[in-house]
Formats: sequence, structure tokens, C-alpha cells
Amino acid sequence: MKMDSKKIMKLMKERLGSQYRSYDFNSKTDVLRIENTVTGKGISIELPKIVANWENSKEKAIDEVVYYVEEALQVMGEEHTLIGKEKNIFPVIRSTSFPTEATSGNPFLFDEHTAETRILYALDLGNTYRLIDRQMLEKEGWEPERIRQIAKFNVRSLKTPLKSDTVAGNTFYFLNTNDGYDASRIVNETWLKEMKKNMKGEMAISIPHQDVIIIADVENDTGYDVLAQMAMSFFASGHVPITALSFLYENDELEPIFILGKNKKRSE
Repeated sequence: MKMDSKKIMKLMKERLGSQYRSYDFNSKTDVLRIENTVTGKGISIELPKIVANWENSKEKAIDEVVYYVEEALQVMGEEHTLIGKEKNIFPVIRSTSFPTEATSGNPFLFDEHTAETRILYALDLGNTYRLIDRQMLEKEGWEPERIRQIAKFNVRSLKTPLKSDTVAGNTFYFLNTNDGYDASRIVNETWLKEMKKNMKGEMAISIPHQDVIIIADVENDTGYDVLAQMAMSFFASGHVPITALSFLYENDELEPIFILGKNKKRSE
């Protein structure tokens, strides 16, 4: 199906519904404004970006933006403070296609991570969380580096229970706690270094969606093919997809790898 802005808008309206929602489409700029009619707060979505993402990931492009809009509208209009909530600040990993602004002119605090991913920062609210934006920092007089340091400290405190499976001589470790920050463990450098010490072969990592991280001890070329298949399967089923690509972990750095086929791999 050939996708365009109007079709994307129709799909989004179907998914988001009409209760407590209002929609305003600017055909000149291809921007859809969605507001919570209770709070009067809203968010503007540039539809051409979603159309472009649709070409690569189909329904997942809609899943990601719908989730983002629902979460944003839920917390908008509510007052949240960072003071006294330091233990509730965590990093969250998102794809590079994820929006970088909460509302026009109010960017999220984020850092580049890999060619496929970015690190955003969240204030955990229990059942949901609010992504931390620049206005929030300015209002409370916090420096971005303070958020980064607190978030990195907190992610190191998260448990890392692993399940493992061996396929064709390669060992795969899975972390899936469903706490919302499974993929975030990839920024826990201490944990990654510890895992690296236990590897017999090359260490590869996959974060296909928010609620899983896969670490592979690759001892032969088949291991790369198996990891690629796993990553694609998880990516297709995840609520908040991140990337179907995997990463080599070498010299304390992450490098995206493309699996071209059996016994072949190429790093970017």
C-alpha cells in the first residue's frame, strides 16, 4: 500500500480515538496537531517523517508514534518536579526516528548514542513516565549534566537477571524484566564490561525493543545469523521498537553490524 500523509493521519486517528482528543491538520505544512481536550495541551506531529518511516518498518512506524503521543498527552498538563525524585530518573533508549521535541520549541534532553539509537531521559511516575525536556530543566534550574549523571547512576542499580540459551555453539543471554528500562541497561558500562569478561567469542548486543536486551557470545558465524533472526523477531513484536540491527561490543564501544547472510557480516 502506497502511504501518504492523509492515510497516516487516518491510521493515527483510528488508533488514538476521539474521546478527549481533537485533531487539526495543516495541509500546507503536513503537520497534525493532536490535543487533549481536557487539559488543552497538545503535540504537533510532522507526518512526512512518519511516511518515510513507514517505508522501512510499516506498522511499527505507527506503533511508535501512537505510543509517544499517548504517553505525552497523558502527562501533559500535570505538574511534575525533579526535586526529591532523583531516584526516579532513568535513561531510555529510542530509535533515531523518535521525535526529539515534546511540543514545538520544547526539545527533549537527549544524547546521541549510536547511528541507530539515542538516549533520552525520563522521570518515572509509576505506571508511566515523563520524558525530561529543556523547559522542565530551566524551570527547576537543573543542568543537563546533572540529569545524565543521576540517570547513569540509577541504571546501574537496576537488576540484571539473565536467561540463557545455546544455539549452534553460541550462547545467547536475555534480559526481560518489563520494568520499562530493559534496553536502557545498554548504557550500564560496568555491566557490559563484566559481561565482556565472560565471553569466549565476540560479544554482540541487540536492543530490538524497549523491553528486552540480548547479549550474544558469538563463537562462530552462525551465531550472527541466529542473532539477526532473533532481533528481527523481537523488533516485529515489541511495543516500543528500537532497532532490528545488532551491535558488536569491542574496546568498550558499540558498533552496528549488518548481517548479510550465512558466514558474512559487515560493520558500519
